[in-house]
Amino acid sequence: MKTPFIYTIKNFRSRRLTTAITITGIALVVFVFAAVLMMAYGVQQTLVATGSPDNVMIVRKASMAEISSIIGGESQSIISTLPHIAKGADGQPLISYEPVVIINLDKVDGGISNVTVRGVSGDVLMLRPQVTISAGRMFNPSLRELVVGESIARRFKGAQLDNTIKFAGNLWKIVGIFSTGSSGFDSEIWGDSHQLQDAFNRLNAVSSVTLKLDSPANFDAFKRAMSVDKRLQEFEPKIEQQYFAEQSSFLAGFIRVLGIFITIIFSIGATVGAMITMYAGVASRTVEIGTMRALGFSRRSILIVFLAESLLIALIGGALGIFLASFLRFFSISTLNFNSFAELAFSFALSSSIVWSSMIFAMVMGFVGGFLPSVRASRLNIVEALRAG
Repeated sequence: MKTPFIYTIKNFRSRRLTTAITITGIALVVFVFAAVLMMAYGVQQTLVATGSPDNVMIVRKASMAEISSIIGGESQSIISTLPHIAKGADGQPLISYEPVVIINLDKVDGGISNVTVRGVSGDVLMLRPQVTISAGRMFNPSLRELVVGESIARRFKGAQLDNTIKFAGNLWKIVGIFSTGSSGFDSEIWGDSHQLQDAFNRLNAVSSVTLKLDSPANFDAFKRAMSVDKRLQEFEPKIEQQYFAEQSSFLAGFIRVLGIFITIIFSIGATVGAMITMYAGVASRTVEIGTMRALGFSRRSILIVFLAESLLIALIGGALGIFLASFLRFFSISTLNFNSFAELAFSFALSSSIVWSSMIFAMVMGFVGGFLPSVRASRLNIVEALRAG
């Protein structure tokens, strides 16, 4: 079996042009396939990073997003008395009552997009320690002031430090820019909860309540305490990280399904290219195949050798496609989050499962494209093959 493999590798090198074209086609398809998976994974990573494992988020049951949830003032007061809520340095519960609204802003590169504006209260920097003010300062809760996420500052006109934007009939000054390590919060604008309630005539209603537990292990006990209070039956608590992970599922799933469907269509062309390359190889090596059969090599050996050549082409193409796709990690893009109807900025993310999935996809293309030509090579009649020379 050694001689046919060596022979195949030599012929693999001699047909450089057709082989290179096939490798390029497979590489491009794998690049698109990996890019789609990286995009979906990037959305998940961004939204999962938004939450904290020791924070609990309370929203109205069956609400698809915060913008469709309402929690009244009386319910907020009851929630604040529940057990296992951590307290800050001032002895007050670490709770943020958060109205969430959507506004329109002009993008730097043209067009208009929706942006999430979140009202926060209390010691929000202790509640969410991943938030750091990277420029300027935190807003004054007594004034119409805002802090914006880094992504918002980069992508929208007038959303830079010391600028003023207008919404809800008011002028709001941007006094700070915050960073959360590329989480979903970087695509939001934050202001004081009471100021936003007043501006949007929300009275004392908020969209969600976020609180910090005294220990993540006490979530079940907190949930039980909340469930036994009949006044809170219409609300449900979730670990903040889990809530935002669930928010990513629909968008990430949509990207995967649509992207994979398009990739499969592209893969047909790459598979046909591999098939043409292998058929051409069989046609140009008819005499050599007949000689190997005359020397005693079995049909199975010939089939395996030609199929191995096709898989080798696919392996190289797949590796090249993944290598090119890996550079996407240095790019950030934005899309509309179907749950919040607001823009979400995220980066492509690569994982070992994506690498394996992409390589398997490439090998499948190589197998499908090389199987029929390999069968044809193995079934050549020895005498007819030798006469072809």
